[in-house]
Amino acid sequence: MSFALIQKVNDEQKKSAVVDARSGDTVRVHQQIKEGAKERVQIFEGVVIRTDNKNSHTSRITVRKVASGIGVEKSFLVHSPLVLKIEVVRRAKVRRNYLSFLRNRAGKSARLTAVNFDREGINNIHDAEAEAVEAKLHEETVKAAEAEAEKKAEADKELEAKQASVEAAHNATKA
Repeated sequence: MSFALIQKVNDEQKKSAVVDARSGDTVRVHQQIKEGAKERVQIFEGVVIRTDNKNSHTSRITVRKVASGIGVEKSFLVHSPLVLKIEVVRRAKVRRNYLSFLRNRAGKSARLTAVNFDREGINNIHDAEAEAVEAKLHEETVKAAEAEAEKKAEADKELEAKQASVEAAHNATKA
């Protein structure tokens, strides 16, 4: 296989535009989770402690957060179709790519010095496919809620009809 052919296939798998997430950034990653037949969007917010293969289709960020006193790290492939959106919440001044020293720190010593940045400018990336998937998931959720409400209304009507017939029978036996 030629290198050009491999490069073409890799470029087809890349997203057209992704957020420039750097080490030290606090990011909010929207990930699509499939549980059986259901799909939902889970948000994971934490500090980027590592970036790998930045210009490749296998570009990856490792995000760390402390949940209930326990450090949790997750690696996300930036160009994965399951990663719907990455938002940069806060940017910090760091001089390394791999912030492994944050694993040994807790509380105030784990803080990073914040830097002012254009939050709107960085996060203003439109990926039509991801937005369409998110809109579809939202529509499915709304439809499911409406169907549930409709079922509940039907069940309430049946209960009211049963109650009316029981009351009528009760009144007939009383009289």
